[in-house]
Amino acid sequence: MNAGYFTSRIMLAAGISLAASMANAACNGNLYLTFDTGNMRHAELIAGTLAKHKAKATFFVANEKTLRGDYALDPSWAPYWQARVAEGHAFGSHTWRHGSFRKDQGQLTQYRLMDGQTQSLDSAAICTEVRGPDIRFKELTGRGLDPLWRAPGGRTTPLTLKAAQVCGYRHVGWAPAGFLGDELPSETYPNALLVERALKNLKDGDIVMAHLGIWSRKEPFAPALDELLGKLEASGFCFASLAPAN
Repeated sequence: MNAGYFTSRIMLAAGISLAASMANAACNGNLYLTFDTGNMRHAELIAGTLAKHKAKATFFVANEKTLRGDYALDPSWAPYWQARVAEGHAFGSHTWRHGSFRKDQGQLTQYRLMDGQTQSLDSAAICTEVRGPDIRFKELTGRGLDPLWRAPGGRTTPLTLKAAQVCGYRHVGWAPAGFLGDELPSETYPNALLVERALKNLKDGDIVMAHLGIWSRKEPFAPALDELLGKLEASGFCFASLAPAN
């Protein structure tokens, strides 16, 4: 995956501030939890776990198909997103159709959709794709997204990055150690291994990435999030969302 992550120092230079709640002298390190929509299977479980640990996160939202047969930005999910807004989390775009930006060809970018079809997008179409969740999220919650976006799979191109920035959105990837691995095969990457790996490798300022539900994994990682956050807290880490600069 082309994570293209940037650290807290780079975010500050780019005009993205860290949530004020992180200014805590008791913290030995700060981690920035982020969740992409996925199939939303464990959306409520993850929300409850975050609340238990009083942890703020950033949700990157796309109109993905969910385990319920609807889509993550359908009106049926409005109560869920409204509750997360009330809790004070941050939100960014994960594109409308959750396609994959493959490569630039002149002034066009090849965009592969979930059904395997490929479209050629110009800068205006890229902006429309990134802005779509922002428009819908405001319709559902009364709050627009923060000026952030994450490309599905972390795959970007020079044209997509430029077009999205002109459109008002800065790209957020994740730290190498921040990839929790919740989409890896559980046969070879069981939860115990993923938790152990995260505890060993995560460091101050890392952006952490997981999903609200994954289709392919047999042993979902979400139930292990409580253990992971608890052990990270015991190690002295604090958690926060990514927030726009004041």
